[in-house]
Amino acid sequence: MLESSPVMASANKVYTYAEIKAESEKDNATLIVIHNVVYNVTDFLNEHPGGEEVLLEQLGKDATEAFEDVGHSTDARDMMKKYKVGELAEAERTKKEEKRQTTVPKTDSGDGDSSWKSWLLPIAIGLLATVAYRFFFLSQ
Repeated sequence: MLESSPVMASANKVYTYAEIKAESEKDNATLIVIHNVVYNVTDFLNEHPGGEEVLLEQLGKDATEAFEDVGHSTDARDMMKKYKVGELAEAERTKKEEKRQTTVPKTDSGDGDSSWKSWLLPIAIGLLATVAYRFFFLSQ
């Protein structure tokens, strides 16, 4: 007979930030939120490649931006599943989602345009210089 672990049993729990703070203080747990999912990373503190300080700085907060800025691997994202203890309450999500939705499209479109221009402009200048050189100096 299979028994579910405490983490799996509470994985469907819905948290508010107040509950996350209270549980962190009561149980001395390290709870963080990434993409509206609540993780208890207490057992992972000593194993985290970036050091435990990085995780402790995000205690009780939405760590999505910090998590994504680092560019975690697929293996790291798969590893997170075993630390999931619940999800963020819908009322708490809305505040964070609105903030994220207003900033994400601006950075996505800006990055795509600048990377496209960063290689196109030098190529165009090089082609123009080659044509001018051939036309003016080689035609004489």
